[in-house]
Amino acid sequence: MCIRDRRKKAAKDPERQEQFQQVDEKQEEQKILMRAIRDMNIPKFVAEDIPLFNALFSDLFPSEDIPESQNIIIEEAIRNAFQAEKLQLHESMILKVIQLYDSKRTRHGNMLIGSALSGKSTCWKILSKALNSLNEGEQSKYAGVKTVNLNPKSINLNELFGFVDQNTMEWNEGVLSHLMADICKEESARERWMILDGPVDTLWIESLNTVLDDNKVLTLSLIHISEPTRQAEISYAVFCLKKKK
Repeated sequence: MCIRDRRKKAAKDPERQEQFQQVDEKQEEQKILMRAIRDMNIPKFVAEDIPLFNALFSDLFPSEDIPESQNIIIEEAIRNAFQAEKLQLHESMILKVIQLYDSKRTRHGNMLIGSALSGKSTCWKILSKALNSLNEGEQSKYAGVKTVNLNPKSINLNELFGFVDQNTMEWNEGVLSHLMADICKEESARERWMILDGPVDTLWIESLNTVLDDNKVLTLSLIHISEPTRQAEISYAVFCLKKKK
């Protein structure tokens, strides 16, 4: 007896219908879990590691075939944003923008890694342009985006985070702390992205550990604290992280 016939027969029996419904819910829940595992890990891998991940994924779930996630509205907006900027439509680049969108929906801190001219800045700029265009037509569903760009290596640590003048004991606010305070104080539904575009080193990245973890707090001297809101996010656009030989 095929599945369709069994469902028709079960429709006449409330008890069997409930059993089928429970099975469908479990299968749907498993597919959602599998898709979340795949979609949240694929963007973090380099191209060489993706086939290995797919093989391991198939071994763990051999009987399940999960289709690719599709968001037609977002994809169309991204394609329109590429065309508005007079850029070529490369499917791999469109995929990266979609992956960034999915990552931002689940994480308040993201890092874009790649060599120079690999499209890191283009990726987040196209996504912000696409979301702003959607916000104009469907404000209730898609929030607009405000971006703040900063190169953390263009200034020293005192200028970046602020410092206490040892002579006057006065607090001198840094560029990053001032920008973060502004985007956190803003009362609007739009998202605020702080883009730290530059090389990563331990001199400044460690000071943001509490911002990137679940605390979401930037603590500075004199107990000066900025708490990013739900709409405030931090992204990094950095060069390839390679071990020196």
